[in-house]
Amino acid sequence: MEVVVNRRIRRKRRLVRLFFRLLLIFLVLATGAAVALLSYTKMQGPPPLNVPQTTVYYGADHTPIGEHHKGENRHWVALSTINQNIIDATIAIEDRRFYRHWGFDINRIGGAVIANLRARSAAQGASTLTQQYARNLYLSHDKTWKRKWNELLYSLRLEMNYDKDQILEGYLNTVYYGHGAYGIEAAAQHYFGKSAKNLSLAEASMLSGIPKGPSYYSPLFDFERAKKRQAIVLQSMVAYGVLNQVEADEAHLEPLNFVQNDLDHPSTIGPYFQDVVERQLIEEIGIDSALIDAGGLKVYTTLDPKMQKEAEYWVQKEMPDSELETALVAMDPRTGDVKALVGGKNYVESPLNRAVQTRRSPGSSFKPYLYYAALENGYTPASTLLSEPTTFNIDDGRDTWSPSNFNGNYAEDFITLLQAIAFSDNIYAVKTHLLLGTDRAVELAKRVGVESPLHNHASLALGTDIVTVLEMARGYSAFANGGMRVDPRFIEKVVDAEGEVVYESKPTLTQVLDPKLAFILTDLMTGMFDPYLNAHTSVTGRSIAHLINRPVAGKSGSTSTDSWMVGYTPQLVTSVWVGFNEGITLTHSTDGQRAKKIWANFTENALKGQPILPFEKPDGVVAVKMNPHNGLLATENCPTHRVTYFVEGTEPTKECPKPAPNGEEVEAIDEEAHEKEKFLDRFFKWFGH
Repeated sequence: MEVVVNRRIRRKRRLVRLFFRLLLIFLVLATGAAVALLSYTKMQGPPPLNVPQTTVYYGADHTPIGEHHKGENRHWVALSTINQNIIDATIAIEDRRFYRHWGFDINRIGGAVIANLRARSAAQGASTLTQQYARNLYLSHDKTWKRKWNELLYSLRLEMNYDKDQILEGYLNTVYYGHGAYGIEAAAQHYFGKSAKNLSLAEASMLSGIPKGPSYYSPLFDFERAKKRQAIVLQSMVAYGVLNQVEADEAHLEPLNFVQNDLDHPSTIGPYFQDVVERQLIEEIGIDSALIDAGGLKVYTTLDPKMQKEAEYWVQKEMPDSELETALVAMDPRTGDVKALVGGKNYVESPLNRAVQTRRSPGSSFKPYLYYAALENGYTPASTLLSEPTTFNIDDGRDTWSPSNFNGNYAEDFITLLQAIAFSDNIYAVKTHLLLGTDRAVELAKRVGVESPLHNHASLALGTDIVTVLEMARGYSAFANGGMRVDPRFIEKVVDAEGEVVYESKPTLTQVLDPKLAFILTDLMTGMFDPYLNAHTSVTGRSIAHLINRPVAGKSGSTSTDSWMVGYTPQLVTSVWVGFNEGITLTHSTDGQRAKKIWANFTENALKGQPILPFEKPDGVVAVKMNPHNGLLATENCPTHRVTYFVEGTEPTKECPKPAPNGEEVEAIDEEAHEKEKFLDRFFKWFGH
């Protein structure tokens, strides 16, 4: 009996020794495997932390005007700028042992494995914040064993190469909070209209409960369910030791004010403008489109949000509910900064940018280029030509052309350049164009920035070639700023996600015109708003002159299919076009006035509150009281006059003659000028038909 007992004792001892040996082997193997796994993850190096971030466009005042993202609206913020309530609430509800584990929690994993085996599925999760961050960065959200294994490997790589605060910052900037908001900053802005650094305890605890089920726990979908989830978060914070019960109860009772910003379809200011910016980022600056999609760039633009809203308002107010379209560009002539841009009535219905992509005939708004060339070649505001129906031989005599004035209105007399611009006299323009040579207007337009192809033909005087709305604003800027060609500027600078400036621009201006002549032309272009110039016809700006309460200069233009108004103050040039996409005829008489009304109302309201600036007269320019009908010096004998500017030495010296016996003013010019104009008249009669 004793032998049997001893055998049993020895067998048990052998089994115990075998168990401990196997356990030791297992522990050695497990330790080796753990060391190998940790060594492997360490050798793999830090995994890349590149995540899609929203590119934000800012206006000239550095306020956001729009965003660019591919469905993941995310704004990365540093952990130090995130409210502590969010940090505490997130750790309390998601991973209380976050600062004590190596990326995975053995206790939670064990419990989840048992639950999943019982359920015969991988439905139960035990992910730490590190694992969730790894999944957000690199993996799908499928509940499979393979994904969980890869999640573990990535988690170890994160833990081996980054500190806890870096991991927590990454998690808070990548986790999904519903409604297209990725990361705590986007969520705070979406739900509460504030930054993550300014969230209250109540707001933080509400947001921290959403990631478990962004659709299920969204307070915008089911407020009562979200409140129950908030209560669980607050109690977790009490258990975690960062709140007491009183604080938790008060936070749960605090009313919440949701602003419900629509991140899936963010509102934008100036969508046509932003399209131009994006094209320039890619085509001109050379930034990869993928970086714009997800690189978290900050693009600082020249757009003035206030002016843009005014432009969009007046377009909406003045344009009819029809197929008629419009475009507008407003620039600061002193810098070239584009302050407002409208490419059509409705961006959603038609993203075609008519301000930069469409070329149309500018009509008489092209004439200032011609008349500046005339001033360069001996014309003065007092230069006169005969305004009457005229037929011209063109194409080297192989054809004839009989342009007409609007509504067939002719002075049937000599008129000054001042009157020709104010009344938009076509005969005066064509005669000037042919006298100068048809290449002069082409050269001048290109000199000030018109890049569209222009042709040396007679009808160019009346604006028959096609240009863009942006080009017209650019060209007129040289008249407004003292003769400098400007490059339109849309982007001030681009800053990457790390805060580095990757692109920066400065205004580009080149002196191309004589400041004296630019000022004189500007003064002549104020004439379209001057009721005192009315004679055989009305000034072209009479219908809108009452809308403007500051010095402005400009020129309207019209063809059978297009209506234009381009004008400026010293600080703003605005170009407006109205017409049909297909170039069909404008049939309603009111359509020809819409461009003028949009321009006038926009100019007045966009500059509201800004200084009322005069056009600055340069040295070498003199002012005289000129009779606008004959170009002579006004006297008590013919007191009708307009203060008009000339290059010193070219101003009129002859006075108006004494009045006729019936007491009327004499409409006459001096003998020398009269003989000259009679010669030109004979020239055109010979040159014509």
